Amino acid sequence: MSSQPTAPAPYALVVDDDAMIRMNVVDILTDAGFRTFEAETGDKAIPLLEREQECIVLLFSDVQMPGARNGFALARETAERWPHISIVIASGNHKPGPSDMPEGACFIAKPFSAETVHAHIQEILPDGQKPEPLKNSEC
Repeated sequence: MSSQPTAPAPYALVVDDDAMIRMNVVDILTDAGFRTFEAETGDKAIPLLEREQECIVLLFSDVQMPGARNGFALARETAERWPHISIVIASGNHKPGPSDMPEGACFIAKPFSAETVHAHIQEILPDGQKPEPLKNSEC
């Protein structure tokens, strides 16, 4: 009796300086089947990306954060250094300009729903990187 082994759930990195929003995004991504890492700022996200780049498939970041890197800078650096990582940027205050976001990244306006987040992730993540719940979803 052989059954297909289930692949371990992929990781997403959630970066937001607002702890409540970060927890909400972690819940949304966990419900979608991801395991998560968290960082409060773009500056704190880089060492985590350097250490965990092999298992992270998604970066979900706010735009406005303290430190040297806002979400747009973090997205551009991530796309350049780790092109296999898909990127979602969210903000309630800043809309991306022409050169703010790397190619292939998507922008979500805050406030957002779990359905909106799931739909964007469905669109940008390659099938091989989607967690099981999103592979089986029709959203």
